[in-house]
Amino acid sequence: MPAHLSKKFRLSLALASAAVIATLVTACGGSSSSAPSEDNSYGLIQPGTVRVASVGDLKPYAFADAQGNFTGFDVELFKDVAKRAGVDNVVFTGQDFSAILPAVANGQFDVGVAAIGITDKRKETVDFSSGYLAGYLTVLTTKDSGIKGVEDLAGKRLGVVQGTLQEAYAVKNFTTASLVRFPDNNSAIAAVNSGSADADFLDYEAAKDYTEQHGLVSVADIPSFDAPAGFALAKDKTALKEALNKALAEAMEDGTWKTLYQKWFPGSPMPEQYLPKAEQT
Repeated sequence: MPAHLSKKFRLSLALASAAVIATLVTACGGSSSSAPSEDNSYGLIQPGTVRVASVGDLKPYAFADAQGNFTGFDVELFKDVAKRAGVDNVVFTGQDFSAILPAVANGQFDVGVAAIGITDKRKETVDFSSGYLAGYLTVLTTKDSGIKGVEDLAGKRLGVVQGTLQEAYAVKNFTTASLVRFPDNNSAIAAVNSGSADADFLDYEAAKDYTEQHGLVSVADIPSFDAPAGFALAKDKTALKEALNKALAEAMEDGTWKTLYQKWFPGSPMPEQYLPKAEQT
């Protein structure tokens, strides 16, 4: 091979080798700016996208608006948290509430988001993020029932919806009350109005409508710290869980959680443990 061709050949080979090395370095994540969603370290079903199982009619937590878009406190909070974790694309799909945890556990969805209370029983099926919402529970009764607080529930007929967290709370904490189980809150409220139950124990937000419709009064607002809501994940999604927990803590500390709570639960009692540390007493 002539000398001048040999030099050109060696130069071309060197340049080609450098290009290959640069490509390999980039492909192997040599850049520290790669987001977790791009390398799929979170183990997402579709890299770069979080697929979320939710409920389309759970106001004000999660619901579909007139255009079919999911919104609500839980929805907005999760989108904010996912973005902090490096994933901007979040796709919500409506499910029956009872189907959410099995669907997350078997890998149909990455996360379940629907004000899902964290209980030991549910943790047998899925894992959970840190708690982000300790909703309040309310005792509703008539104005002339004589019930002024939980201390007056002894011997009273207290309505609860079967299978709910309210029922579990009442069994554990209202041991002197006589629990009357109903299929739904409409039935329980009807029983209170007819006098076949003395009070109903239900979610604070749901109680607002019944108070206005039937002239009932709330005599106790109780934070459900026994089972705060959390994001549900499959048990093998450790990296995703850690990222969500870190992002949740940031959203609480910078006031984002508080802003969303005030937007979606105006006038409701605010669980102080989710406020910025400077605002906790």
